[in-house]
This record gives sequence, structure tokens and C-alpha cells, in this order.
Amino acid sequence: MTKISWRPGTQIYPLPAVIVTCGDKPENWNMLTVAWTGTICSDPAMCFISVRPERYSYPLIAENMEFTINLTTVDMAEATDWVGVRSGRDFDKWKKTGLHPLPGEKVASPTIEESPLSIECRVKEIIKLGTHDMFLADVLNVRADSRFMDEESGKFLLEKAGLLAYSHGSYFSLGEFIGKFGFSVKKPDKPLKKK
Repeated sequence: MTKISWRPGTQIYPLPAVIVTCGDKPENWNMLTVAWTGTICSDPAMCFISVRPERYSYPLIAENMEFTINLTTVDMAEATDWVGVRSGRDFDKWKKTGLHPLPGEKVASPTIEESPLSIECRVKEIIKLGTHDMFLADVLNVRADSRFMDEESGKFLLEKAGLLAYSHGSYFSLGEFIGKFGFSVKKPDKPLKKK
């Protein structure tokens, strides 16, 4: 295999395709699709989103210092894409997509009823980076869809939700189950398999 130098913008793929909801009252609740997001700390629980300052939702997040990250599914793919290519300046995204807002429990921004997992966040810091600004945030609350709860173990089965991923301009469903964290060291006397 020959590796070549390639610099498309130095993105690391795949990424989650999430819908971020914002606004402090139903009259200004909005949503935008974000792929540049992730966990940055587990204790205290923290995450981030990166948003272009010219986006309609940017001042709503910056002024209220709150947002909610809503994971998306294959069933939400069309709405997820549409929310990312249309502006809240021009459209009521809730009406157009048919997604349903639910009031946040710990923040003023809503969650999305159809999302399997919604993460309510309070911004700690805004870091100006260039094309995007990073909103570093504390996780205040997580809402999970009870359809994905295993009653026996009490475990949330997010892998059953049909999550959506984004890779260089394309959407994908997550693939087949390969193994649980640490599976590679369960039988240390066997050589590692290559696919």
C-alpha cells in the first residue's frame, strides 16, 4: 500500500451527525446540524461543538450560553441533512422537518423527541479558532429514549438506535458490531486477527 499526502482540510472522519438545538423560549427555538462535536472529559462530564459565527444559531448559543446535542438516526437522516443546509432565518425548521421539540429539563433550549439521546449543555467557554468557534460545555442532563433501555440490565442500548454518521460530505449508518471495549485482551495467547 502506498500512502499519499492529501490535505482536504484536515478533518478526521467519521463523525457523529447531530442536531444541536438552541434558543431560550419556544418563539426562538432553532436547530442546526453539527458534525464537529464530541466528548472532551468524563469527570466532570464535558463536550464541545464547533460552529461558524455566521450561522443563524450562533448568537442564540452565545447569548444564552446553552445548547442541546441530539443524536440522530437513519430515520432522521433527511431531516438532519435539511436542517444543516437551510437557515432558521428563512424557515421554521420544526414545521418543515416534522421533528418535535420538548422543553429542556436543565436548560432553556429544547430536546428533540425523536432523538434517541439528548445532551443538555451549559457553555463554559467560547474559543475563537478561525472558520469555527468552539463551545466548550458542561453536561447538565442526558435524556434517553426508553425504547433503548434494557430492563434487565438497566443498560442503555444506543447501538440499537440506528445512529447516523457523517464522513466527508456523506451520511452513513453505523456498521456491524465487532466487539466490546477490551475484547482484544480477553485471550492474550491468540494472535490478533486482521480483516
